[in-house]
Amino acid sequence: MNMLAVLRIALKALRVNKLRSALTMLGMIIGVAAVIAMIAIGSGAQERVRQQIKNLGSNLILIFPGSTTASGVRLGTGAAQTLTEDDAMAIAREVEGVIVAAPAVRGAGQVVAGNANWSTQYFGTTNDYFIARDWPLAAGRLFEEAEINGAGKVAIIGQATAEKLFGEGVDPIDQVIRVRKVPLTIIGVLERKGQNALGQDQDDILLLPISTARNRVLGQAQGRQKRIGSISVKTADGVDMKGVEERMRELLRQRLRVQPGGEEPFTIRNLTEILQAQETASRVLTMLLGAVASVSLLVGGIGIMNIMLVSVTERTREIGLRMAVGARGRDILKQFLVEALVLSMIGGAIGILLGVGASMLIAQFANWNTDITPQAIALAVGFAAAIGVFFGFYPARKASRLLPIEALRYE
Repeated sequence: MNMLAVLRIALKALRVNKLRSALTMLGMIIGVAAVIAMIAIGSGAQERVRQQIKNLGSNLILIFPGSTTASGVRLGTGAAQTLTEDDAMAIAREVEGVIVAAPAVRGAGQVVAGNANWSTQYFGTTNDYFIARDWPLAAGRLFEEAEINGAGKVAIIGQATAEKLFGEGVDPIDQVIRVRKVPLTIIGVLERKGQNALGQDQDDILLLPISTARNRVLGQAQGRQKRIGSISVKTADGVDMKGVEERMRELLRQRLRVQPGGEEPFTIRNLTEILQAQETASRVLTMLLGAVASVSLLVGGIGIMNIMLVSVTERTREIGLRMAVGARGRDILKQFLVEALVLSMIGGAIGILLGVGASMLIAQFANWNTDITPQAIALAVGFAAAIGVFFGFYPARKASRLLPIEALRYE
């Protein structure tokens, strides 16, 4: 008996009991839909973390000054003002595996452009900052060396800040803005990055030459001229970031004359490692969700086996008649196996449509990132087929081993 004939007989047998076949497929439909939806939710979470790593800048380590105590009150990280530009230069020069170490000072306040104004954060830094953060320009140019060293009145603006000050679609290049009454000419616009891991808009930013921010805008005292608020360190691909972190720690302890066992007046944060840990957690969550959803597939498979066993019992005389007219055991095995496979595959196909639809609805109404991958669909289809074969084999084998005479006598 050829495969086409077997398939035709199987479809005809399933049409005889339409309601029973539909209820049997329901377990597979729910199982496949649940697997696809759960994997889509987990994959969306992974993709979101990967995008955050990309937006943050790959292989990035941040160094902040440590805490200090004033009037018995212990202040937070960054209050000590212990780091200098020379520390950043030493890290870039002496620590193996470091590509750039960009110093930065930070401020916040109103930025004025004509009749418009907007409160934003601004950073004084060098061109190494753009390398450390993997942040290219969408338009314009970087700072010139003379502007960095000579407190040039120039700035590079983020796209969100530009839209707030000038409106959408307006080119901010060569426009003049004022920060604390200091006029600055915009020479560049940053590429859009979006939100960071904390939900903050990274494009709402203004970058100045570090000497401009320190001497003209922030007005730091001469004795603290080289004090900085952070160092952004970019490491080379493939290096041991833990090792680089330890070498930087040792160098800073030497430069800041920290005694053995003494408290470090700085804080090192490996943000890439933190986000990679989040990605690993998201991957485990995806696997867990997929495993939980797979239980529905197993329940659907048990339902298929149950119905196929009932079908074998009901059609015992039919099986005996087929064998009496020449059907072999493997033909009967093939027939019932194909019926089980058709049940699971039709249920799987409907489940795929339902799972994709559910994922889209979750993304739209729950505001949750979902990522429907071909691998997830292929996995669900493969599971459906495997379950159809696995749970359909025993009933099919039982049918193929019936003796024709006993089957014809069955009441």
